[in-house]
Amino acid sequence: MTLSIVLQFVVVLAAIWMGARSSGVGLGLWGAVGLLVLIVAFGVNPTSPPVDVMLIILAVIMAASVMDAAGGIDFLVRIAERIIRANPKYVTIVAPLTTWTFTFLAGTGHIVYPLLPVIYETAHQSGIRPERPMAVATIASQQAITASPVAAATAAMIGLFAEKGMTQWGLPQILMICVPATLIGVLAAAIVSMFVGKDLKDDPEYQARLKAGLVPAPKAPEARPPLKPSAKLSAYVFLTGVALVVLFGFFPELRKLPGAKAPLAMPIVIEIVMMSVAAIMLVITRVLVDEVPKTPTLRAGVVAVIGIFGLAWLGDSFIAAHKDVIVPAIGGWANAAPWTFAFGLFFASVLLYSQAATTRALMPLGIALGIPPQFLIAMFPSVNGYFFIPTYGSLIAAINFDLSGTTKIGKYVLNHSFMIPGIVATAVAVVAGLFIASMI
Repeated sequence: MTLSIVLQFVVVLAAIWMGARSSGVGLGLWGAVGLLVLIVAFGVNPTSPPVDVMLIILAVIMAASVMDAAGGIDFLVRIAERIIRANPKYVTIVAPLTTWTFTFLAGTGHIVYPLLPVIYETAHQSGIRPERPMAVATIASQQAITASPVAAATAAMIGLFAEKGMTQWGLPQILMICVPATLIGVLAAAIVSMFVGKDLKDDPEYQARLKAGLVPAPKAPEARPPLKPSAKLSAYVFLTGVALVVLFGFFPELRKLPGAKAPLAMPIVIEIVMMSVAAIMLVITRVLVDEVPKTPTLRAGVVAVIGIFGLAWLGDSFIAAHKDVIVPAIGGWANAAPWTFAFGLFFASVLLYSQAATTRALMPLGIALGIPPQFLIAMFPSVNGYFFIPTYGSLIAAINFDLSGTTKIGKYVLNHSFMIPGIVATAVAVVAGLFIASMI
């Protein structure tokens, strides 16, 4: 490996580090700066930007954003609340399965935010240590991202396979491996979480806070404003779109036009279906168009697109420029133990805070190394390493919503409430995925 390649790799790492410090759109912007340095200083020829991936994400986010503006996400949250409150004694199991399910359906982990106070109140009222369900439910909401047919990260995987001409690999294979794998991982983490920390009645720190009046008494569910008139309808239309995407993915003959030799590519199908769903929702729900750009869902989606634009373009260009050196250098190691590639995905996601950006930046390397596609899909859940350093939005929210003080960042930072469920869920999901993939 020449000095020039090492220096270029330092530039890539520096761009990622600066982007991670900036967070949000900074990931993409600093990725573009890194690419500029590679072009100007080292003469690297840039690859084409990941247009298909960005368009898929935009299409899906548009549909989800219209549903959000129409109140559909609020409707889904109300259903999730009823499920969680109906099983208070088993909240540590029910809560993560609920957040996994609704993230799977909606394609965004942001659905967990309004559920966190519900999970806290349900656990606290039942005398259960709130840390247990709150931490694992937060982890579950992100694990589902790598199993959802309409998540940005899944779109990145589908687009990548299509871009590389691997048309036999796509949404059906991702769902067949990642849905059971992530569910098994979440269940394992939930079971382990049931034994984390002391029960509230035996926790001296909690009891001291309670006596000092620092812990509010459990309260009944707050009265919520009524749902928007179009909330249910928008959710049903969106979920119909999700079902159509899954249907077209599993049955390629439905995508075949008369006289065509091959079916339409899934990226095109997803883009058409989800944009059409967004338009239909606008008409039948009468949502004001100006309200859609103001939704948290659209803002999060745009941030994801910009991150992928700059960062994935940087990674693609670097790998393509030095493929003949990089692949042989670590190819033997990856071929001997392909599962070790999961560690690279995990630690990259710790820095990038984005499953989609990590997928688009590193998965091309896995393909270049010759790792079988089914094993890359099995390792897909390892891009959920955002919890390792407890600065992600949903983690901070869970800590703040737990008024008992049991969900927290430890004295040594990394010994926080999310570490055990996060590692268990991710590791078990990858192992289960590899087992399922070995049978394909």
